[in-house]
Amino acid sequence: MKKISMIFISAFLMLGMSECFANEQNLQIFSTDNANAAITAKTIEKTFIENGVVVDVNNDMNSIFSKRYGSVHHDKYNLAIFTNSKMLSKLMDKYPNIGLITPLTMSIYSGAKNSINVSTLSLAGMARITKIPVTNPDLIAYSKLVDAALHKALPNGKYLEVNHNTKPTGKELVTEFTTEFELEDGDTYVDAKDSFKEEFEGEISPLGFLVPKSYSIQHDAYDFFDTYSIIRFNAIYPVSKNHPDAGAYAPFSVVIYKKKGDDTVHIAYPSIDNWIDDLGITEEDTVKAVKQTQDMMKNVISELTE
Repeated sequence: MKKISMIFISAFLMLGMSECFANEQNLQIFSTDNANAAITAKTIEKTFIENGVVVDVNNDMNSIFSKRYGSVHHDKYNLAIFTNSKMLSKLMDKYPNIGLITPLTMSIYSGAKNSINVSTLSLAGMARITKIPVTNPDLIAYSKLVDAALHKALPNGKYLEVNHNTKPTGKELVTEFTTEFELEDGDTYVDAKDSFKEEFEGEISPLGFLVPKSYSIQHDAYDFFDTYSIIRFNAIYPVSKNHPDAGAYAPFSVVIYKKKGDDTVHIAYPSIDNWIDDLGITEEDTVKAVKQTQDMMKNVISELTE
């Protein structure tokens, strides 16, 4: 009887753990009071850097939005990208999909009652996109590094309750491609990759995409490993109106890499249309803009890898 009871208890605990992981939110919003306006996007950037999280880009989106669209949605709204090279190098050893969230992103925005908020991917969100186990110690350490930086940058802050959709939607979380580079006489794979990048940027620029930052990461296991941080204002502007926490997903990254000893070139990015379900986007025009952005990016890379 005791043995049967233990089986039931174990099953109950396993069910509870499954529910816990199923309900884990993919993004997190850290918030603190900022009535004295002492905390700004720049002070957050400074504190992140001091705590081992390098902020490479931190753009005042209101300045851009006001010039392009004539209006802004929030008193303060910044999009920033950040990395930690040590954590990245460890994860690259086994998981090239870490490039899908390299760099990590955040939105910094004014909230209710004189608060300031920062949205980033949670540990669950990082694991979900990259398919790195949520129990991986290096991924956990990366998440903890971000958490520590948030607590230092926003004193007395706390995580807000987030209730976005976390149920599987059947959509592809990642849009992936493979190709092979044919080398011209005297060219290296890095030369071929650089040519691809030039052609890629030439194709996406007329469609309204910008590349605020790109990374060429050196690693012994790869002939090359690049990521391109990409944004399209015509998508993030309407999305950010009701979903300012979208900065956990945007700018998004395209990763392109080739392992040594393997002819295959891998290209991938987190599918942009997943924002619709993840953020609970229901506004018709906004849904259209997000889907259009996904289709544009997918079509460009499809043509370049045929």
